[in-house]
Amino acid sequence: MLQDSTIRKSLDQYIQRRIQEIPTEIKQTFPAIKQIWKCENELDFLYGYYVGKIEEGSLHYLLKATRASAGGYVDTFEIRGIIETHKKDLQDSIKSAIN
Repeated sequence: MLQDSTIRKSLDQYIQRRIQEIPTEIKQTFPAIKQIWKCENELDFLYGYYVGKIEEGSLHYLLKATRASAGGYVDTFEIRGIIETHKKDLQDSIKSAIN
C-alpha cells in the first residue's frame, strides 16, 4: 500500500507537520505530566503517547487518501515503522517542550 511514492511522501509530510505542532501542544495540554499521569520519565511517556496519536492520525489521513484513489490494505505496522523513521525529530520536539 505505502509503496506508492506519492502517498508515502504525503504521509511523511503529515508526520513532519504533526511533529512541529507537538511543542506547542505539550505546553498547552500537559503542564504537569509527572503529577497528573504519575509517570517516571516524561520523555518516554510523551514519546509513546505521540507515536500513538500520530499513528491514529496517519490511519485517518490514509483512509481519506485511499478513498480518493484505488486504495488498498493499510498495514499499521508499516505506519509505525514510518513514524519510527522520524524518531529523533519526534524526541527532539518533545524535549524542546519539556526542558
